[in-house]
Amino acid sequence: MKILSVYDPEFKPYGRVLTGYDAACLISAMKTVPMPASGTAYLPSIPVLEATCLLGQLQNNAFGGMPVELGMCWGFNTRLNCLEYHRDSEINLGEHDFVLLLAKMEEIVDGVLDTAKVRAFRVPAGVFVEVYATTLHYAPCHTDPAEGFRVAVVLPRGTNTEAPGAAPLNEEDTYLTARNKWLYAHPDSDEAKGGAHIGLSGENIDIEGLL
Repeated sequence: MKILSVYDPEFKPYGRVLTGYDAACLISAMKTVPMPASGTAYLPSIPVLEATCLLGQLQNNAFGGMPVELGMCWGFNTRLNCLEYHRDSEINLGEHDFVLLLAKMEEIVDGVLDTAKVRAFRVPAGVFVEVYATTLHYAPCHTDPAEGFRVAVVLPRGTNTEAPGAAPLNEEDTYLTARNKWLYAHPDSDEAKGGAHIGLSGENIDIEGLL
């Protein structure tokens, strides 16, 4: 696997770089959140981040006025483990450079994605990227094991909170693990051991040796 850049043309089917935003206040707020001792953490809505001017700009500009939440995924990670998707785009911003492991929904066959289809893209620090609704994604990967990663996550408000609990009407409904979150887990992942849909076949990608 080669780690490409979000500025490379290969990124175009997966997302795009957003310009015009000054991320300084958001990055400063992100730095106030302590790092975990190991592994990753995620909160869909973090008050200190939502208190910055970026919440209103991202809501009114990037999401066209739709209510959004501003949270963060942070910690230490180099593995794929799972892929998820939402019914809308997700916007990310990193305090440091980070790597996204991505695939496309159309590459899913009978509820399973071959991880050989996954591509890796490096996102520079302070750059906003939009990950399209048709792009499978999950926890970012760090580029510096000493620093880990802090990545802001902007989504429609309520995403990744408690699932609605509706009775499944089709196969896809059984992949829903949280509100607006459909999950494909690798058999080796903790999520699979917890009962998530096993929807990834092949290698559980680890980019540690590529950093």
